[in-house]
This record gives sequence, structure tokens and C-alpha cells, in this order.
Amino acid sequence: MIDLHCHILDAIDDGARDADDSVAMARQAESDGIEAVCATPHIRHDHDVRIEELAGRVAGLNERLEREMVAVRILQGGEVAETVVEGLGEEELALLSLGSGGWILLEPAPGPLDDSLLRRVAYLADRGHRTIVAHPERHLSADMFERMAALVAEGALIQATADFFLRENMAKGMLAMAEKGLVHVLSSDAHTVLGGRPVRISPALERLREVELLKPHLDWIAKTAPHAIVNGEPLNVPFDPQL
Repeated sequence: MIDLHCHILDAIDDGARDADDSVAMARQAESDGIEAVCATPHIRHDHDVRIEELAGRVAGLNERLEREMVAVRILQGGEVAETVVEGLGEEELALLSLGSGGWILLEPAPGPLDDSLLRRVAYLADRGHRTIVAHPERHLSADMFERMAALVAEGALIQATADFFLRENMAKGMLAMAEKGLVHVLSSDAHTVLGGRPVRISPALERLREVELLKPHLDWIAKTAPHAIVNGEPLNVPFDPQL
């Protein structure tokens, strides 16, 4: 498996506190059968992330993991806020794409999903980038499913936060989203081992076995889609939104 959304680089945003925390997060990933993790620091106005330094940071963490015999590979990426995406140059977008495969993990603006996100997905498509919409379940609105389906029609994929499928107060809503065919990939969106969400995906995959629409496609969700995304390979979704 590949975790496409994780704040595993230390001391760069609100993610890992230090290098030891980063290594501990990688060990969590390894124990869950995750073979690669996309490092996706926040690219937005309230975090001073220097895009040109990310490759070196990723290489440094990979060297540390190799020394400590942790069998997890860190891939480059970024969680790009929709409010900054139009100000990024092509070289910056390439550096921020997941695994350098061309896909952009796009974070919706605060508040309910609205037309601005759809415009940014279309904008990225015009520039040759497909989009993964990060954790839309945090941006509730009365027409959320319809807006998510419109994003899918524009060529985007929907990333759901794995841990939310296990929380009693959120699992019902997450499964409803899955039943509508609006979950394409699962990611941890983990920030630290010191609290919050772990670097773990497999228990959420087990919950998706309860969803008849997605049950035949769990291997696609867990492996086929993430591998194609980080390798920049063609990818077609084997199921459609059910509205």
C-alpha cells in the first residue's frame, strides 16, 4: 500500500515534531503494510514551506530510514491549498505532485465545498495535472455529495481519511460517502505518533468491505490507484458516483 497524504517530514508544518517522530511514523506505516508514504506538507499561506528544499528533506529522511532498517520509502509531494494553487509555477507544481507523477493533492478552502474548488480542479487539468481532493468530509454542506460528484466528473479523485471510518461519531457518514461511490483512495493524513491519527490504512479498508459498491474494488483502492498515481500512469475509475 501507499499512503498518499501524510505529514511525515519533521519541523516543516504542523506535522512530525522531530526526526525521531518521523521515524516512528514510518514504523507505524511499516507495521500496517504500507510500503511508501508521500510526504505532503501544507502548501498554504500560514506555513513557510520552501518547495525547493523538499527533495533534500525527503532524501534525508529516506537515508535515516535506511540506516534504521525501516522498510518504508518516502516520496515527495505536498498538500496544496486551493487558495494558492494559481500562484504556483509549473516547476513548483511538478515538485509538489505526488511521487512526481503529476497528480496534485488539493486541499479545499475552509468552509463548505463550493464552486471555487471545481474551478481549481479544471484549472489544474488545463495545466496537465489531475487532482486528488483531500479529505472533503471536513467540508460539510447540504449538497456535498453532488459537489463531490461534480469534481469526479471533472476528472478528480476523492481521498478519504482512513481513521475517520473507525470513529464512532464519524463512521456512519464516511460509509455513506463510500456507498455513493465517492471514495477512491484512503490516506492517513497523520501528523505525529504523539496523538491523533496514526499512519494506518488497513482497518479502514476492512470497513469498506461492508460497502457492496466498493467491495469488488478494494484492491484498486488500496494498490492499483495509489501506484498509478505516484508513477504517473493512466488510471480509470472502475465505479461511478451513485446519486
